[in-house]
Formats: sequence, structure tokens, C-alpha cells
Amino acid sequence: MQFAPGARRLAAYVGLFALPFVFVPVGPAVVVLAPLFVLWFHRDPDRQPPKSGVLSPADGRVSVIRDEGDWIRVGVFMNVTDVHVNRAPLDGFVEDVTHTPGAHRPAFSKDSDRNERVTFQFDGYEVVLIAGAFARRIHPYLEPGDTVERGDRIGHVSFGSRADVRLPPEYADKLCVETGDTVRAGETVLAER
Repeated sequence: MQFAPGARRLAAYVGLFALPFVFVPVGPAVVVLAPLFVLWFHRDPDRQPPKSGVLSPADGRVSVIRDEGDWIRVGVFMNVTDVHVNRAPLDGFVEDVTHTPGAHRPAFSKDSDRNERVTFQFDGYEVVLIAGAFARRIHPYLEPGDTVERGDRIGHVSFGSRADVRLPPEYADKLCVETGDTVRAGETVLAER
């Protein structure tokens, strides 16, 4: 099984932190299960993108579809049970990667617009990774000047979050999903091209 970068190190830290609890009644289970949960959470399965269409950047549930004037936003809320490795919806050239500090509200709420985020600005679209109430770490894999193909890994967010795709307005009548739909990163088509 593949894991997101840094997952093994994080699991080791959690295991070391749990080690003193080995002498309490449920301690041995905590010492074993806590690091295993961290590894499971950061799993990174291979995905097979379909031949065409704008792909979902994340596993989860479509929580937002909104017209923002110059953009159409499709947001995917990642629950704790979802894979949190994010993928490129389209081929593209990375023009900018911007980290914006902010709050840590639940990623499914309207207040999450003020949360910490990392924005990948591609030529023609954007992907925004948004930290949630518990997620405090966004790990981008790309830098300005990089190129990606549809379905490539672009980053991950640890422990619950949201990933939004911002598309040009011409995609408004080409959307293939609705709010509440379940999607898979790199496999589910959000919009036709």
C-alpha cells in the first residue's frame, strides 16, 4: 500500500506519543491502533482517470456548487474516512502556489471561506485545498513552473478538509455532478470539456 509523503514519520511520532499509555488497561491497543490509523488515513491508492472530462480533486461528497462570476466553484468535502491525497482535475501548468493563513472552522460550513488554504493557480483553472477544524496541515506537492497531467497527485491535507475546483464560467452548463454526490479523486468526472 502507498502512503502520502511523511505518513510513516507521523505514524512513528504518534506511536512514540502513545507508548507511555502501554501500562493502562487499553494502552497496548492504543499503542498499536493509533499509528495504524494514521497510516490508513494517509493511504494513497492508484487511480485510473477516464479518457476525458474535468476530474474531482478529492474523494468525498460534493458540498458546494456556486457561481462566483469569473468562476464556477465545485467543492468536495473530505470526511475522515476518505482518501485525502488530492489530484489534478485537468492537465496544466502551475502558475502560482499560494498559502493563505486563516481560521480552522469545519470545512463543510460557510465559515470555511476564512480557513487556512493553499491555492494552486493553473493556466485556466484553480484548485484550492482548505484546512478544516481538525486539519492543520496542508502539504502541496507542486511549485510554480511545474506541469501536471489529469489525475496527477498535487498534495494532501491531514485529517479532514475540503478541495475546491474553480473553473471558467463556460463549464456552468457542463457540470455532471450535484450537491450531495459522492466522488473519487482522479476518477469521477465533475464536468465535461
